[in-house]
Amino acid sequence: MTDVSGNSAPIARGRPFAKGNPSRPKGVRHKSTLLCEKLMRDDAKEIVQAVVTAAKAGDMVAAKIVLDRISPARKGRPIHFDLPEARTADDVAAALAAVVTAMAAGELTPDEASMVASVLEVRRKSIETVELENRLRVLESKSNDVV
Repeated sequence: MTDVSGNSAPIARGRPFAKGNPSRPKGVRHKSTLLCEKLMRDDAKEIVQAVVTAAKAGDMVAAKIVLDRISPARKGRPIHFDLPEARTADDVAAALAAVVTAMAAGELTPDEASMVASVLEVRRKSIETVELENRLRVLESKSNDVV
C-alpha cells in the first residue's frame, strides 16, 4: 500500500501513538470538561434561580425544565389485564397467549406486551431450571442406589 505522496512504505494502522506514548492515562478527564463542570458548579445557584424566574415570568421552555426536574415523566405505567397464573411451562404458554390476545384487543401496547412477555420468559427459565434440578436430583439418587 502506498500513501498519497507516492512513498511505498506501508501505513501503520491501529496504533495512533508511538511505543512508550500510550496517550492519556485512564480516568483523566479532558481540560474542557473540567472547565465546564467548574463553571456550572460555581454558577449553579444563579442558573437555577434564573430558570425559575423565567418560568414564573411565563417562559414555557424554562417552565418545562423546572417541571421535568420536579416531576419527571414516568417510563412506564401499571398494566391491568387478566393473566393466568404461571406455575408450569404450560401455564407460561397460556399466559403468553393471554398477552397476545390483550395486545390484539388493544388493552396493551406492543411495547407493554413485549415487556410482559420478557418477564414471562424469565419465569419460564426459572421453572425450567427448577424442573431440571429436580430431575437431576432423582437421577443422582437412583445412580447412588445402584452403586
